[in-house]
Amino acid sequence: MINVIETLLDYIKNFSTDDSPPPPHIGEAMGCWLYFTALAEEVPALETCLNTTTNSELLKLIQDSKNLAESQIDTLKKLMVKEGILLPEIPATNPKSDPNSIPLGAKATDSEIANLISVKVASNIVMCSTNMGQSIRTDIGLMWLKFHTEKVILGSKVKSLMQQKGWLKIPPYYYSPGAPHN
Repeated sequence: MINVIETLLDYIKNFSTDDSPPPPHIGEAMGCWLYFTALAEEVPALETCLNTTTNSELLKLIQDSKNLAESQIDTLKKLMVKEGILLPEIPATNPKSDPNSIPLGAKATDSEIANLISVKVASNIVMCSTNMGQSIRTDIGLMWLKFHTEKVILGSKVKSLMQQKGWLKIPPYYYSPGAPHN
């Protein structure tokens, strides 16, 4: 059985002895570029969501998601500039608008907004896991671990609100043939 604490200590020890890391390999660079792009595209979508809903709990969740995306963008940008990884173009921010002036039919519902955030968080978690697994450099691997953990925490908040409001989309339950049903 794997001892989690020993594994983490070995990983951290490897990080502390990594005085002059090699340049990122192409997979690490591509992972940074793709995740940066995903986050950069996410921010304007979240701004649109902020302009669409009046639900105070959902507004807080959207703002938390936007703040996290911007924080991760800043971290990635510093690494990418330092390592010479070209930055993708960033879309312009959206202006503020009045949610009550958006006509019905053109306005996303609170459930649709929450599910959009949920899907974005899930895809971000998968990207972080993939990039963490492909990282050779310990500092880059730890960055992905941090991003992954932050997104998992945000995801748990999203799921809780969605369950509370009845917005969570649940696939049909599976019952094994021949299993007793209650």
